[in-house]
Amino acid sequence: MKNLPSEMKLELKRSGIWTALLIVLFLGISWNRSSVFEIFSALIYFILLYFFFFTIGKYEVSKWMRSSIQDKLSRALVFPTLLIVLYYSYIIVNGHNPLQGTVFMLPYLIYFPVLVFISKQNKSDKIDWIDFTTFALFLLPTTLVDFLPNTHLPFGGSVFDSVYRLIIILVIVYAFVVIRGLKDVGFYPVFKLKYLGTAIGIWLAFYAFVFIIGYYVDFIKYVGHDKSILILLGSVGISVLSVFLHTAIFEELFFRGLLQNLLAKRISQENSWESSWKWGVAILFVISLITGYNMEGNMQWFPALITLLLFLTAFGIERSGIGNSGTYTALAIASVIFGLVHYHSGSIVFVGLASIGGWAYGYTYIKTKNVFYAALVHALVNSSHLIFGLELVK
Repeated sequence: MKNLPSEMKLELKRSGIWTALLIVLFLGISWNRSSVFEIFSALIYFILLYFFFFTIGKYEVSKWMRSSIQDKLSRALVFPTLLIVLYYSYIIVNGHNPLQGTVFMLPYLIYFPVLVFISKQNKSDKIDWIDFTTFALFLLPTTLVDFLPNTHLPFGGSVFDSVYRLIIILVIVYAFVVIRGLKDVGFYPVFKLKYLGTAIGIWLAFYAFVFIIGYYVDFIKYVGHDKSILILLGSVGISVLSVFLHTAIFEELFFRGLLQNLLAKRISQENSWESSWKWGVAILFVISLITGYNMEGNMQWFPALITLLLFLTAFGIERSGIGNSGTYTALAIASVIFGLVHYHSGSIVFVGLASIGGWAYGYTYIKTKNVFYAALVHALVNSSHLIFGLELVK
């Protein structure tokens, strides 16, 4: 600690505070839900992984790590190797065989993006096909392959994220931010009233818009609350926290901090957002149309209509000169892709609304340049039915 820069020490202290606050919540929520063994066997993993979670994306920390590695492979692999050790030891501690199932693939997921970027000859800030290919080849297995057992913290819990998911998040941040040197991913916690107000304002505006559409097409029904205010507040708090840690952070890191970010940089480099806009709307409109007509129910045109509206909105903003060139074209592309990957929901309306949700989360990211605030809006949206006493009829 003595040889660390003062800014680095300050960031580590802040990460320690965030981790301590989460530990209190972990113990309070888990105490009556899991066994004492599960809680305390998970605690050391919880502390280490969430401390890394709150630390690795910070500029001063990533800068120090990058200077320490100096493009040396042996040094670059230390952190990913530690993550692999943590994952397999957690499985063994909880009585599972680390050689069964698909868990043997984890070293590939951990080492792959790190090896690509440490060997990449072009270290410039320009985004190229290697960046997008690495992103895609890492994301697809993490979403398509079911890694068992579910390594939740604690092992039998459900509120906090799993060791597997945390490691996936940490390694992709490490690969892109530390090794690749992508400086503005925004994966770090920071408390700013302005950002908090922005996030809450976007959430309320988005949900008011969604409620009008959803109520009109019988997707949303008001059912009210049947719980006391204290029980309701507890349920809402746990729901927001669970969604934030389980789903929102993961999706916002990949779709906003990386995909939208990389697209915006690439389009800006090309100095022609119009070309990207044309290709984006042409391809995604067709895919949205095919997606809608391959789903059961009415309104098969709905995803395609939302795609067209989002791209027209992006077009108007781009033409007005607001923001950096390509920013809102990238937002439209990432938002529609985000909606389309929700095809698994089985609901045509949900796919369209997810695209609008992607716009809200992406717009939050543009305004805050922080994945955590985009994830907060995401968590609030996913918990809104509970907050407002609504029922989603998919």
